[in-house]
Amino acid sequence: MTHGFLWDLLYVFFFVMYFMLLWFVLADLFRDHEASGWVKTIWIIFLIIFPFLTILIYLIARGPGMQKRAMAQAQAYQEAQDQYIKSVAGGSAAEIEKAHQLLASGAITQQEFDAIKAKALAS
Repeated sequence: MTHGFLWDLLYVFFFVMYFMLLWFVLADLFRDHEASGWVKTIWIIFLIIFPFLTILIYLIARGPGMQKRAMAQAQAYQEAQDQYIKSVAGGSAAEIEKAHQLLASGAITQQEFDAIKAKALAS
């Protein structure tokens, strides 16, 4: 009984691993802007006909490029996220900093600072 369960678990593991590799290869294929549509079509046809061999060849032949494209995409996402955060929170941070300077100089009270901070964070 246990022997069959372990084999089933092993089959499921390799099945999931195969689909993950297939997904990574397909995602990288469509992420690559240097490859032509015909090259991508040929890779996909070979993925359908000889899936395991094609994945192995793709990982060996284009593995370093996969890493570079994935890192470039991650960096672009990070830059877009940073830009969005600056555009959304930039005004709020400036208002809070200005209010903090006014609080430090004694021009406003702590209650007024808290109100300005709450208003800036709410917007």
